[in-house]
Amino acid sequence: MKANKYIQRDEKAIQIFDYRSLINDYRHLGQVIKSGMKILDVGCGTGSISKDIATIVGSNGNVTGIDNTESFILSGKKSHQNIANLELIHVDLFDFNPEEKFDLIVSARVIQWLSNPREALSKMKSLLKPNGQISILDYNHEAIIWNPAPPESMRIFYNTFLKWRQEAGMNNRIAEDLPNLLKEVGFHSIEKINSDEFYNQERHDYKSKIGIWSKVASSSQMVEEGYLDNDLRLKAIEDYNHWIATEAISMTMKLNEVRGKL
Repeated sequence: MKANKYIQRDEKAIQIFDYRSLINDYRHLGQVIKSGMKILDVGCGTGSISKDIATIVGSNGNVTGIDNTESFILSGKKSHQNIANLELIHVDLFDFNPEEKFDLIVSARVIQWLSNPREALSKMKSLLKPNGQISILDYNHEAIIWNPAPPESMRIFYNTFLKWRQEAGMNNRIAEDLPNLLKEVGFHSIEKINSDEFYNQERHDYKSKIGIWSKVASSSQMVEEGYLDNDLRLKAIEDYNHWIATEAISMTMKLNEVRGKL
């Protein structure tokens, strides 16, 4: 049964990744992408953003996407098999040792899940060409804004989610700490670009986007690890979905793109 749970989780994640695009989900990155570049996308998921980057760099450039979840890579290879200058590889960042280095390394919504972000950034630095550039896009989960406030059950769930992440070694406000981390590992010319995600009823994907927390709560992992009562988890989903249907006006997820140069 546990294997089936993981398959279901992967399928849900694949659906989320497949709907992402460069213009909507990494919207300022196009400013630094140039034709002919060699680019690495770390934690590429199914490669939905990677494939948009490949279009910009053109036939003289190429994009390599890596992810440590095999099902994401297999799905992406199937979906994007006709893109000649895109390669998707199932590998962990720390085991990835290509022969050639990259002009630009990008990573979207990945560092937030790592307990060793400094080491990950150092590894990325080692994969850049001289004068190469890095771009990291990630959240400050401590600064989420719901309008109006969601139900108490979801607020309890969300605070438990933050505690669970913190105790697992993850940084809930990594978006704010990235500039210092990049400086510490040797990058310069560091820029922090506000990339907040704002969702309201004018967006066609509003309910899907604001409903992300119902999807997060659909996982029983925090229950299995003793952080949360299962009845409260189910109540959080029910109450939150009702709030979306009847009261919700908007949600803002605080997001920064942070760039640095070698």
